Amino acid sequence: MVFDLDMIKKYYETLATRVDNAKNSLGRPLTLAEKILYSHLHKDSSLQNYNRGKDYVFFAPDRVAMQDATAQMALLQFMMAGKKKVAVPSTVHCDHLIQAKVGAGQDLKIANDINSEVFSFLESVSDKYGIGFWKPGAGIIHQVVLENYAFPGGMMIGTDSHTPNAGGLGMVAIGVGGADAVDVMAGMAWELKMPKLIGIKLTGKLSGWATPKDVILKVAGILTVKGGTGAIVEYFGSGAVSMSCTGKGTICNMGAEIGATTSTFGYDDSMDRYLRATGRADIADLANGVKPYLTGDDECYAEPEKYFDQVIEINLDTLEPLLNGPFTPDLATPISKMKEAAEANGWPTDLDYCLIGSCTNSSYEDISRAASIAKQAVEKGIKAKSQLTVTPGSELVRYTIERDGLINTLEGMGAMVFANACGPCIGQWARFNDPLKAPKNSIVHSFNRNFSKRADGSPNTHAFVASPEMVTAIALSGKLGFNPMTDTLTNEKGEQVKLDPPTGFELPPRGFDVEDSGYNAPTDNGESIEVSVNPNSDRLQLLTPFVPITNDQVQDMRLLLKAKGKCTTDHISMAGPWLTYRGHLENISNNCFIGAINYFNDKANRVANFVDDKHSAEYLPVPDSARKYQAAGVGTIVFGEENYGEGSSREHAAMEPRYLGVKAVVVKSFARIHETNLKKQGMLALTFVNVEDYDKVRQDDLISIEGFDKMAPDKPLTVVLHHKDGSKESFDVNHTFNQAQIDWVRAGSALNKIRKEMGVS
Repeated sequence: MVFDLDMIKKYYETLATRVDNAKNSLGRPLTLAEKILYSHLHKDSSLQNYNRGKDYVFFAPDRVAMQDATAQMALLQFMMAGKKKVAVPSTVHCDHLIQAKVGAGQDLKIANDINSEVFSFLESVSDKYGIGFWKPGAGIIHQVVLENYAFPGGMMIGTDSHTPNAGGLGMVAIGVGGADAVDVMAGMAWELKMPKLIGIKLTGKLSGWATPKDVILKVAGILTVKGGTGAIVEYFGSGAVSMSCTGKGTICNMGAEIGATTSTFGYDDSMDRYLRATGRADIADLANGVKPYLTGDDECYAEPEKYFDQVIEINLDTLEPLLNGPFTPDLATPISKMKEAAEANGWPTDLDYCLIGSCTNSSYEDISRAASIAKQAVEKGIKAKSQLTVTPGSELVRYTIERDGLINTLEGMGAMVFANACGPCIGQWARFNDPLKAPKNSIVHSFNRNFSKRADGSPNTHAFVASPEMVTAIALSGKLGFNPMTDTLTNEKGEQVKLDPPTGFELPPRGFDVEDSGYNAPTDNGESIEVSVNPNSDRLQLLTPFVPITNDQVQDMRLLLKAKGKCTTDHISMAGPWLTYRGHLENISNNCFIGAINYFNDKANRVANFVDDKHSAEYLPVPDSARKYQAAGVGTIVFGEENYGEGSSREHAAMEPRYLGVKAVVVKSFARIHETNLKKQGMLALTFVNVEDYDKVRQDDLISIEGFDKMAPDKPLTVVLHHKDGSKESFDVNHTFNQAQIDWVRAGSALNKIRKEMGVS
């Protein structure tokens, strides 16, 4: 099925004119990212040369995509906006609330039973407001978007940080919080700071065990988890053209792990082939008609240093497969060095589980290459030493690989197939009865993230990221240090055998097939549909507008938490079992900061509270401390370190502190999405002018912010610390609020401002 063809036709009809006008206005050639950005300028932003990394610009994205865990809060907010229908094509995908435990069929049945209230809510809201609905089991949002909605040159936003996956089909696709999605669905302009540009030139061609996954693992090792912050990464060169469309999607997907705004590739023949294979020949024909406008200009790629803010070159001919981790996706180790790295660092080398699939690596090509390793294992008499699990990315892929015998092949080496859902990748994995008591262990997977507790809830699980074919090979050995390029395995006859490099198919030779894709189209007229939320539900809760923060509220605040080290959105608002409460702000707030490490005692979820005695601390869980301060009318503040809010786009990590009375978050640096989410919810997101000032904050301080009542763009505020001993220290903090964003704070949130403009009381 071809979706939204008329919208895509209209876009392509005006693309050449818009790009040519932009080139004439800027007086220079344009990269692909710039062509897409400038052709999607909202009418509220004039055509001019915007300063990268400085100027805020309004855009008009083509579409919005939401996954079920974040869609709940996004749609609860949209219901408050006073609109009768979404202004742009939008979809909801039920993929996060399905727990992996025993296998696809039973896991999906259980998920439908226990989540029926939430799924019914999402389906009825989608029906009412004209939103496409993808049922549980239809697949993971990013794979489904790539198969059905992504198109070259398009611009979309999605309420999941791995939305950039659609860059594999030449889009600028950006992960956002739910409040941003509300803006676009309500027909408002969407604001983004004009991104910087990182160009990555790929030369040579992948062969042997090297895969597109290894490209992004290499890039993550180079740029680190914050090296792409505020930038679009654009891949080009002969090596880029040589890769499949879905391979490009893998690379773009994991651009989230370097903090990039998004990543993208220029339109080429691999994208044409993928569009046609997924039933979208009409779109391929349209794209071919404007092909020069769907890639960067030749001059930009010939002299990239003149047009990109940073340039990296990678030779695919010499690229060695990597494993990244543990605990961070940018710790890159070549496969040939992993054995000694594991020994040096004390990483467990025995592997109980190896997992492939997820939104990052679940294409037909990925599964077929993994299956080629499984086929060798059976033929050579090799028994797997680790349990291999497979998570197909969509029903389209699952049905096709089953038809083509690939599932049978994988099951032949003992693989377990999970439902077409996120599963272990986002903590929906029932591996341990008590994850906190699990032994120290290692797993290897083809997912994107490997933060502590991410997959199975255990802080003792060391997770490493690799390609699906490498994960499959490692499962045969059961050892973290196994290198299939050089090492042998012992088969059932006691013989030493060596694996051949993987082989596979870019696209299914017999074409894709599916009986039921899992899509429900909305009704033509949804105004009569009633969306009801049980006031006694512990899963769903209608929202109440936030009250604006005042100058009085930022005086004599108490420290809620001084977070030490890495503080991702997983630390601020955990997933796993907490996904149950994603539609209930009061209940989900009980997980606020419970994973963050307190600077003063190196413990999680244990902070000092001074409500009962201003001089003697009572130690409480973070949410309890916040609620106690809130009940006493005392505002609170949070401090953190570098790349604070790294990871998922989940706006719950901003809404929960806001709900619990936190007025400001002051850190050394922010991850892009989280900083925006804080602003959208009407909170102060501030950064130290001098990062050493972080050390001055004491747990028993009374803390004030000076200048809030006169807050203005580019004007620092001042934090004043009143220490218990009677001394006082102060330091300046910066912010990136423009006047419109300051207006969000004055209104209480961006949504409050929309409601006022819509005349909603």
